[in-house]
Formats: sequence, structure tokens, C-alpha cells
Amino acid sequence: MIARLSEALSLPLATRNLMLTNAGYTPSYTRRSWDDEEMAPIRAALSHTLTNHAPYPAFAIDRMWKVLQMNTVAEQLFGVLDVTVGDSLIKLLLSETLPDFVENWPEVAHHTAVRLRTESASQGGITLFDETANKLTQTSYAIPERSGPVLPAIYKVGDLRLSLFTTIAQFGTPEDITLDDVKIELFFPTDVETDEVLRAMAAS
Repeated sequence: MIARLSEALSLPLATRNLMLTNAGYTPSYTRRSWDDEEMAPIRAALSHTLTNHAPYPAFAIDRMWKVLQMNTVAEQLFGVLDVTVGDSLIKLLLSETLPDFVENWPEVAHHTAVRLRTESASQGGITLFDETANKLTQTSYAIPERSGPVLPAIYKVGDLRLSLFTTIAQFGTPEDITLDDVKIELFFPTDVETDEVLRAMAAS
């Protein structure tokens, strides 16, 4: 019954294990190390995806929003904020530097808070996510006029202004908790100017 209910609700594998444990059963899913030999094809697929997404930025994060891998364009863009592999995006969200880096920070903070609360709820509650969402919503936010299909994040890098939206991908048939937690975030330009800047960055 627990397995069927978890499947019907599309619960994360870690949450399914928790439900089984609380009911007195042995957990069904393992958590392999990201460096495990069995994960080599996964790491290769991830590297292929990120590398071939250039000239646009892309990175992969784990369940707690720690950066696992980045492509070279993402390294250049987020290097301005000293973000590299192994760093926490949650820590970045709570920093004093990000609001100055994102022109439309109140709107972006609002949507990020919604995403954090959704992920927290789906995983049975993550205190760090809930606390971060609460802090982000303290930023003043007025509902803007809807002018497009997505809300881009507008980054200010020196004299440059980059308008980007993202898509989030996950592996389709995970049987491992580590893999189930991985999210791939792919950035795309919303205008020609941003596209040209990113292509120049990738070529440099």
C-alpha cells in the first residue's frame, strides 16, 4: 500500500524510504555516492548535456541546491558571484550581493520562494527551504503586469544586461536517491542582445 500510494503521488524516493521506515519496513532505495563507479554513465550524460547546451549557461544541483557541475558559460556568468562547483545556491540566495546582481530581484525572489516551498512540501518538509522562502518573501513584491509567457531573471554584469529564463530537467527513471535528487537547470536568452553576449562569452 505504501509503495502504491508513493507511486500515485509521485513522491521523491527519499520520502518513500521515510514512509517505509516509519511503517516498520526496510527502505527500498539506496543512496550511492556521486563519485561511485556505477554513477559514471550518469556523470557522463550530465556532462554531455551541460557541455552541449553552450553557448548558454547550465548547471546541475542536488536536493539541497548544491552545485554538482557547471558548463564553462555558467562558470563565467556566476563566477562574478564567486559561485563554483560545490557551492550552495541557498547561501547565494541569502547573500547581500545577489539582489544587486539581479535587476528584477523582487519578482525573481518571489518565484524562487514559491519553488522552494513546493520542493519542501513534496519532500515532507525541509526547514532550510522553508526558512529561506520566508526570508525571500520579505522582499517587497508588487504583482507586475503580465507581459510574457515566462518571468526572466535580468542579470547585470558590468555594463551588460542579460535576460534569461530557465528550464529544469530531471532523470526519467531514477532508482537511486542521489540520482532522483539531481536537477539540471538550463538557461536560455529572451532577446537577441543576450544571445549575442552569451555566444561571445562562450567563444572567449
